[in-house]
Amino acid sequence: MSSSGVMRVREGTRRRRDRQAVGWPALDRALAQGIPFAYAARPDFPPDLEGGLVLRFRHSLLLLLSLTACSSWQRVGHDTTPTPEETLTSLFDMPAVYRGMGRLAAGSPLPFVGTMVVAAGPGDSVKAILGLSIENRALSFRKEGSGFLAQYRVEMYLESPDAPPIRFARDQDIRVAEFAETMRADESVLFQQLFHLKSGAYRVTVSVRDPLSGRQAQAEANFVAPDFQAASFSAPILAYQVTGRRSRDQDLAVVLSPRGTVSYGGDTLLALVEGYNFSTPTAIPFQIVDDLDSVITRDTLRFTGAREVESQVIRIVPDNQPLGELRIRVGKDSAVRQTSALVSFSGAWILTNYSDMVDLLRYFGHEDQIKQLKKAPADERPRLWQEFYKNTDPVPATPENEALEQYFGRMAIANQRFTDEEVPGWRTDRGMVFITLGDPEEIYNASSTPQGRIIRWTYTQLRLEVVFEDTANVSRFRLTSDSRSAYNRVLSRVRRAES
Repeated sequence: MSSSGVMRVREGTRRRRDRQAVGWPALDRALAQGIPFAYAARPDFPPDLEGGLVLRFRHSLLLLLSLTACSSWQRVGHDTTPTPEETLTSLFDMPAVYRGMGRLAAGSPLPFVGTMVVAAGPGDSVKAILGLSIENRALSFRKEGSGFLAQYRVEMYLESPDAPPIRFARDQDIRVAEFAETMRADESVLFQQLFHLKSGAYRVTVSVRDPLSGRQAQAEANFVAPDFQAASFSAPILAYQVTGRRSRDQDLAVVLSPRGTVSYGGDTLLALVEGYNFSTPTAIPFQIVDDLDSVITRDTLRFTGAREVESQVIRIVPDNQPLGELRIRVGKDSAVRQTSALVSFSGAWILTNYSDMVDLLRYFGHEDQIKQLKKAPADERPRLWQEFYKNTDPVPATPENEALEQYFGRMAIANQRFTDEEVPGWRTDRGMVFITLGDPEEIYNASSTPQGRIIRWTYTQLRLEVVFEDTANVSRFRLTSDSRSAYNRVLSRVRRAES
């Protein structure tokens, strides 16, 4: 068993919102050579569809493509109805959601998401790739030359009862040109490492460390490297770009999507399925189901039996209900192999229910556009959401919407901070004021005095003072009438200045 080295291919390239292709010649060369890699900007590859079968199912457009060069996949989803509190749980506890999908996932102080994918190697060996996803903002950058530099170290330990353990450690540099890129909250750093394994059960432990800050996080998971015999196939491998191979000796040329998350009304993703040593033309069934196990789409992958390795790609195009966890199942009965993907309103937050998402925006402003979102029929929602995302973005040059990032970040803090009332923290009056205006410069807390239960916040720069009063002594602090009027006036002034 062995592992091959990691190289940095390209760093600091900003993902364009205009959806134009980004040039990645170094990445293309690495893919052509089968080289594992790490890089610091998520690519935005255009689809390369050279024919294929187009089928329409209910709310999805499905393309089945024989893969000889590069192809892509599409997505569907099911609009389930969790409560707003459940929506907030997944929004603010992303590692738990990804662990539930079978990923490696770590939270603070250095969050990352990882995946292990496996495919057939020569003889009875297995090729495995570890893929990690890290946000730029999780790393500490320092000024170097005309740009900014961050470093991280990945350590992995693989153990199996049937094989010697594998250890490796790699140090990576991330270079970006502008300070704004250091705060990116999307899947901006991807890391990959290829291994050659024997078939069997494994436990993998991965840690990521930022040497500049000393922050470190660790995740563990179990996985199985199957014995890929003749007439077998791989589990779906989620990726941004893939290149088909013809033999087991060739390395996998893929850019993995460790999170397997796609954005509502926007991105696409690839699901690669390899078939091995079919002696005759063979049809393998597959289906896509939602998190309630309802079938979204079902069809067949067809392998000709002409090559040692044949590659198929499923492409799911964003549609009118692409929300929630999707499970892509290939095969049937005991031979089923499955992978989970997630369709959310953003790659940066896990929001998978349309009505709850709109409800969470109640303090965001832009009331006219939010009313449009609320009233939108299902087939108009992706377009209106993309327009809303673009129109409310204060810095269009970056891939994130900084206003929404700040809004949901404050909502998370409010939910954790204001826990002394019967409603969730973000729905309290203090939560509302904090989410819209941020922290006050001064706080006077008389919530436990016999003279009266009040809390006073002072925003010196905004020339605003608001008082929250618990008049019924039931731990429900409400803005006084005068304070609510003053708050509304200041908030209107702030939003006019921002528009």
